[in-house]
Amino acid sequence: MHKEILLVEDNPDDVELTRLAFDEAKIANRLVVMGDGAEALDYLFARGRYSDRDPNDLPSIVLLDLNLPKVDGREVLQAIRAHEPTRTLPVVVLTTSTEPFDVEASYALGVNSYIQKPVDFEQFVWAVKQVGLYWLVLNHPRHP
Repeated sequence: MHKEILLVEDNPDDVELTRLAFDEAKIANRLVVMGDGAEALDYLFARGRYSDRDPNDLPSIVLLDLNLPKVDGREVLQAIRAHEPTRTLPVVVLTTSTEPFDVEASYALGVNSYIQKPVDFEQFVWAVKQVGLYWLVLNHPRHP
């Protein structure tokens, strides 16, 4: 059974592009989409409308946009790293920002990888394939 991938993205076009890219890349993991940072944290920590979810059933990886409503990506990343059960969860920032500050801040907060979203669909598919290959196939995660 493939563990799910959590995509935290508020732009419906980027969500659809990600779905298409995962299909094209033949990544079988189920994509769970959260439209804002607050919802993503509720999902990960099994609270609010997700309180019936098993908090130990974590996704394989979190793909995180930085610019999100309610709770921004930096705050989501900070909360993930501050919470013992999610501290080692792989988080990849997938964003349009190339600002050096955003890159540095993300790594300072403990992101595993920072990827700028390519504008071109073929490049985006290639980037998603690489993320999938590395994080879902090649990487050996720590088991708490």
